[in-house]
Amino acid sequence: MKNRLKILLLMVVLGCAETVAWGQEQDSIRYNAYGQIVTRRQALPEYRNGILTFESQNQNFRTWFDLRVNFDGAYYFDKNAMNALGSGVTIRRLRFAMKTVLYKHWTGEVDLNFSGGGLDVKDAFIGYLDEDKNFYFKGGYFKEPISMETTTTSRFQTFIEEPLVTAFAPQRQMGINFSKWDHHYLAVAGVHFQDVENLEVTTYSEDVNKAIGTDEGISYTGKLVIRPISENNKVLHIGAAASYRTPKTSWEFPNTYRLSTRDMTSISRKKFLDTDDISNVKSYTIYAGELAAARNNIKFSSEYIYSKITRQEGFKNYQHSGGYAALAYMIFGGKYNYNEAEGEFTQVGRGKDWGDVEVALRYDYINLNDKKAEIMGGSANGFTGGISYYANQNVKFMLNYTYINHDRYANGKGKLFVGTDANGNLTKDYTKVTEPVGKGGDDYGFIQARIEIDF
Repeated sequence: MKNRLKILLLMVVLGCAETVAWGQEQDSIRYNAYGQIVTRRQALPEYRNGILTFESQNQNFRTWFDLRVNFDGAYYFDKNAMNALGSGVTIRRLRFAMKTVLYKHWTGEVDLNFSGGGLDVKDAFIGYLDEDKNFYFKGGYFKEPISMETTTTSRFQTFIEEPLVTAFAPQRQMGINFSKWDHHYLAVAGVHFQDVENLEVTTYSEDVNKAIGTDEGISYTGKLVIRPISENNKVLHIGAAASYRTPKTSWEFPNTYRLSTRDMTSISRKKFLDTDDISNVKSYTIYAGELAAARNNIKFSSEYIYSKITRQEGFKNYQHSGGYAALAYMIFGGKYNYNEAEGEFTQVGRGKDWGDVEVALRYDYINLNDKKAEIMGGSANGFTGGISYYANQNVKFMLNYTYINHDRYANGKGKLFVGTDANGNLTKDYTKVTEPVGKGGDDYGFIQARIEIDF
């Protein structure tokens, strides 16, 4: 009887053990939405400079949020201006992005903008990164490598708005891109196609494709950066970029190109500088140069961009150019940091626990006039002074004052006043302006502010 009890007890114990083991095995199994068993890796959450990040213990997997909100306001000193300008406030950016690293080398990003009551795609791409060999490939929708100011995220830009000349930079396009770098150089090359930012531009492409079956256009873009100095506390950046481009179906009208830009502000919607539609475009090229340097808490940056539009036989080619130079200084010992892989300045280091204050000056110049081509889009000089308070890695307050000096051709496609005629009345026709050379055009100043949070 005792032996039978022992055997029964042993069977119960073994059965329980088997049940526990089976339960543990079941607990380790997970399925995806399609009923397939998936691998599991624990991701540990933590805040990294205020950015919520999830990372596996072996650091081969990482996902993080990248959210940004810019609250902007502007007041225009237009009492003596010829054209009324409406002051106001807006949400300049409302960005929601998620970024990831998978299996150590594969990267992905989706970045959306919800400001202005619409939805824009800002970035959407897949990449392969080899950090040991300093090599990166990506394909999808992202910025082309022209203009250091344009490729720098708005989180880390010194001024509230980009320089006037960045109107020449192509911004984001569909494409593929390769980059290679070390301490003393960065080389980038890519092939790009049309814009897919929002419904407007994609509708242009679809309509043209349907109506005339034309190709969407192509761009070949490259950039080389040389860094004779690249150390922890100082850097010297010398860059050159070029791009050859054919007309894109994402433009409003096929084979017709238009250059226009606002006066470094998002509140006023007036565009004084505007070439109107340039017809019969065959191709266009962009050439850009960059010179920048930083040492500890002082930074200098400058760019020059020249572009030429080649038109069909019988039509005159058109050329335009512009540039800027800027100087910035962190008052309380902060530091300007440089990203070698991207060839641009990144998040600043604050000099004090309570933050740091930055002061900056910038001069802008842009010229959309080409008398030989008989296209007079206007020119302008801009002078901007700025002060920013970096409260921490995530919160920033900015205040800029800008003065804009337009020429008489900056009439916004004939919609804006640029001077007075022989009868003393305001005129939008630059051929009727009676002011001396250098005196025509609407000039004004404005002050704008930003509250920014990144998390």
